[in-house]
Amino acid sequence: MQPFPTILNDYRHLLGTVDDWFNRCLQAGGSRLGCRGGCNACCRSLFDITLLDAWLLRDAFAQLPQSTRSSVLNRCEVRLQQLRQRWPRLQSPFLLNGLPDEEWVETPEEDETPCPLLDEQGLCLVYASRPLTCRLHGLPNIDCSGEDFEGTVCTLHQGDPFTLADEVLHWPFRNLFVREIEMFRDFTKHLTGSAYLELNTFIPLALLADYAAVDWAQLVLEDPR
Repeated sequence: MQPFPTILNDYRHLLGTVDDWFNRCLQAGGSRLGCRGGCNACCRSLFDITLLDAWLLRDAFAQLPQSTRSSVLNRCEVRLQQLRQRWPRLQSPFLLNGLPDEEWVETPEEDETPCPLLDEQGLCLVYASRPLTCRLHGLPNIDCSGEDFEGTVCTLHQGDPFTLADEVLHWPFRNLFVREIEMFRDFTKHLTGSAYLELNTFIPLALLADYAAVDWAQLVLEDPR
């Protein structure tokens, strides 16, 4: 098993390859594509992220000025109280996997609450450390085989992004997700002693949780696989 810092660095590199693909698509699509700095149309509502993504997010968040962190955490606390109305026993470290899947895997379409990590200009405060799902939004996630892993695209594009040349848009997403799972299993094995396929949380909950206070080896986690 790789050392913990190596796992984190390898995952950062994997995330960087996604950015490289996305940037190539933007260069090929030019002004037709709506994804650009300052657009945060995708940064709404709650969507789940892995514990590995949450770990990197928290590391970046800790580097922000105290006043900025306090403002973000205030917004996160509001979200937590809303969620506790639905799940009264929701407690740190706020992992969702003990809840029925149907209660958290589908994001309510009417929820337009901005991500708490957006600043006053609508820019992400931890952009370089944003989760994988944030990096995949906006463009179709089509594997080299032709399989579409997402099925949706941003409606702000001028024209159809599917018309981008196959060699630009199509990318080895299957390999990406296989590698992500491998890294996640290494990460959870190192952290808890058990290899998991899935441990999820929401961004506001990840920022509020005190991971340093958790005895991960003793924590009873749902559905180890």
